[in-house]
Amino acid sequence: MDLQLDCLARSVASARTLEELTRPLLETLEAVSGLESTYLTTIDLEAGVQQILYARNTGLLQIPEGLSVPWNDTLCKRALEDGRFFTDDVGACWGDSAAARELGIHTYLSSPVRLDDGSLYGTLCAASTGSRVLPVDITHILLLFAGLIARQVEREKLIRQLCLANEALARYAATDPLTQLANRRALQQKLMQMLEDRNARDIPVLIAFVDLDGFKAINDRYGHDVGDQFLVELAARLRSILRSGGMAARIGGDEFVVVELCPDASEPDRLAAARQAFHERIFLATAGEYPLGDVRFDYTGASVGVLDVRPSTHDAAQALKQADALMYAVKKERRAAAARRSEASA
Repeated sequence: MDLQLDCLARSVASARTLEELTRPLLETLEAVSGLESTYLTTIDLEAGVQQILYARNTGLLQIPEGLSVPWNDTLCKRALEDGRFFTDDVGACWGDSAAARELGIHTYLSSPVRLDDGSLYGTLCAASTGSRVLPVDITHILLLFAGLIARQVEREKLIRQLCLANEALARYAATDPLTQLANRRALQQKLMQMLEDRNARDIPVLIAFVDLDGFKAINDRYGHDVGDQFLVELAARLRSILRSGGMAARIGGDEFVVVELCPDASEPDRLAAARQAFHERIFLATAGEYPLGDVRFDYTGASVGVLDVRPSTHDAAQALKQADALMYAVKKERRAAAARRSEASA
């Protein structure tokens, strides 16, 4: 027994999961109590169900893992209500439990597993088909084991919360708070991955640099609240046209970037056609009517510069700089065209 306790202490100390902790506890509980089945349950009070999470069976009594029974029919509920940890005559004590009759339980031992807030997680139990006389200190051992399980459940709960918080912080650090698109940092990381992907060495990356012409006029005419709504709506439109593996990002006040792979680029003509189609898809997504609450206006579309880059030929900063230059060339030409139309109509 001393050797078993030494092994148990090492198992408890090294346990990283609830299962790694519980299984040696069930084995030790079986050895100490002499009962043929030991098991840990979880209880869903809202659903009214008790389920066997982990079990150890060494005799005729077989309590399978995954077994679910109505909570109102369980011995555990009756033991909790009566404040009773042990009985060696289940039939005389709680003969109305159909589940106990079906399983043939005669001797029963259990303790609630309660979390720090007092909520009931489940029960730690031992049972047998025959009558057993238990050691005088078995209740102390049972409570100790139930406490260890509760601490592990709390620990895993805290770890999950920390992981979720870390994921949320990571998303926050990579997300533009207004539009919920990726921010500049996330875009640079994504673009760097795409340009350094050795498995996609022959697949060009398409980069569209988008600048919202006339955005200042929208703010001046309708106010910054409407301007923010415009940015949010435009971001949603860019998000809606993304293809698998692509990304849309807001990298400045009125500047956006969309990136995606161009797998069908085996020939120069195909690449040129894909680049043109990408440009049109982005431009058309930005243009059109914008109903923004009480305000509604037509937007003639953004200036969009599109660059295709093969992996390992540019780094992310270089590629964005070139796409930005192409966008400004488009913006310059659009301004010149507008000026020519104005002169022609004068």
